[in-house]
Amino acid sequence: MKKMWFLVPLLLIMLVACGGNSSGGGDLDDSVSKDNPSGDLAPLDNKTTVLIAEDGAASGAGFYIAEEKGYFDDYNIDVKFTKFANSDDMLPALAAGEVDIAGGVSTASFFNAIAQGIDVKIIADKGHYNDGKSYFSFVIRNDLTDEIKDYEDLKGKRIAISSRNSVDEYIYAEMLKHAGLTEDDVETVIMSDFGNMLAAMGNGSIDAALQIEPLITQGEQQDLHVRFKDATDFAPDAQIAMVLGSPDFIEEDTNVSLRFMTAYLKGVRDYNDAFVKGEGTDDVIQIMTEYTALKDPALWEKVSVTGLDPNGAMFVEDIKTQYQMYEENGATRGEFDFNESVDTSLTEKAVEILGSYK
Repeated sequence: MKKMWFLVPLLLIMLVACGGNSSGGGDLDDSVSKDNPSGDLAPLDNKTTVLIAEDGAASGAGFYIAEEKGYFDDYNIDVKFTKFANSDDMLPALAAGEVDIAGGVSTASFFNAIAQGIDVKIIADKGHYNDGKSYFSFVIRNDLTDEIKDYEDLKGKRIAISSRNSVDEYIYAEMLKHAGLTEDDVETVIMSDFGNMLAAMGNGSIDAALQIEPLITQGEQQDLHVRFKDATDFAPDAQIAMVLGSPDFIEEDTNVSLRFMTAYLKGVRDYNDAFVKGEGTDDVIQIMTEYTALKDPALWEKVSVTGLDPNGAMFVEDIKTQYQMYEENGATRGEFDFNESVDTSLTEKAVEILGSYK
C-alpha cells in the first residue's frame, strides 16, 4: 500500500497550487490508444500533482482505489490528500485553485457560499443510496421493535438528526412526509456527533436516529439499535454527496482534469465490481481499510456501503429539491445558479472514453 498524506501543510498547498498543473494547458489531447499505459488516454508529458481535499470518508473510494491500482500513475498524475477542519475553509481554497478536487454535501451554507461568489463546480456523484441497502438511514432503539413497526409508529417519538438545513434534515423531512407526519408529531433532537447518537440510544434518551455506516452496523452489534426499514422507501434518488472541482482545474487544466476524472471513474467501477458484483472484493476491502476509519475487513462485508455511480451521474433534480427546502426554510442567501455551478461535461467526456458501465 502506498503511504497517503492526509495532512498537507499550507506551504505545500500553496506550492502545488502555483506549480502543480503546468502540463495542463494547450489544446485538449483526448485521443485514445490501447498502446498507452492506461489503455486509453496518453500520459501527461510532465508529472502533475492534483490536490484532493478528502478526510478518509468511505465516499472517497474512487480516489483511493484509483491511487492504489495505479490509474493516476498511468496518466502521470501524482495525487496528494489534504483535509480541512470544515467546509468553510475548504470551499474558498477550492475556488482559488489551491485545491483541485474535494467532496461536498448539500447544506444551505454550501449553496450560500457559492451564491455569494465562491466559484466551485459540482461535477460528479460522491454518494447516493443503493436500493434497499442505505448507508445513511434510520435506526430505532433495540427495545422499541415491537412498538415501532412502520413509519407512522414514530409519532410522539424522540428522533435525532445531526443538523438543520442540510441533506440530513432533507432526508428526515422526506421520511416524515412518507409517514404522514409533521415535526409537530415528533420531538426532534439535534445531535451533531453521530457517535453520540449511539450513547443516547444506550441511555434511552432518544428513540430513533438518522444514522450513518459503519455506526449503523456497529450499533446493531452492540444491541443498541436496529436498522429501521430503508431510506430508499421514501428518498430513492437522494443525492447525499458530490465531487467538487476548482474552476481553473475543470475549465483550464483540461488535459489533467480529463485524465483525473477517467482514473477516478475506473476506481469507482472497481468499487462497484466489488460491492455490487462481488468481483475483486478482497482487494478493494483491503484498500478501504487502509484509507478509511473502518479497519475491520469483516465489518466491510456487513455494512451497507455508499452508492457511487460508475458513470459519475448525479441526481441533479434531487439537489434542486434540497435547495428548494432550504429556500422555504428561509435559510438561503443570494441566488444559486444551477446552470452555472453544476458542470457534468468532464464526467460525460470521461464516460465517452471509457464506455458506459454495465
